[in-house]
Amino acid sequence: MTGGKRPRAGRRAIRIDLSALENLCGLQCTDAEVASFFKVSTRTIERRKQQPAFAEAMERGRAAGKLSLRRILFGQANKGNPAAAIFLAKNILGYKDFVTSELSGPNGGPIEIDQKPNFSKLSHEEMLQLRAIAQKAKPPSRD
Repeated sequence: MTGGKRPRAGRRAIRIDLSALENLCGLQCTDAEVASFFKVSTRTIERRKQQPAFAEAMERGRAAGKLSLRRILFGQANKGNPAAAIFLAKNILGYKDFVTSELSGPNGGPIEIDQKPNFSKLSHEEMLQLRAIAQKAKPPSRD
């Protein structure tokens, strides 16, 4: 990393320990949390991800953390924990717990909806009242 025209000019490169990085990623830390631990900006972490060794350390850590969590979850399910068993069944086996509700009209047909009300039978006074109610219910305009 060079910072200027003179040799060794500019900011000194910050050393990030890859084993510590791998451990943090094993805990599923975010880039912001990793940056905070090493006292660097998240931009520094994002730039360093372009380096193969850095990116591999992050991936190894994240994979190890997921494996550890999966091992714990399977252990809980094997011990009879129903929440762990349900979670695994939904996520690995594709089980779903939803109920479909279907509404239908007479004799199983469609529900008919009259979309336009017929105002022809309203008196003039009723129309004025309806207009006043509609004005009150109208949402305020954004100016």
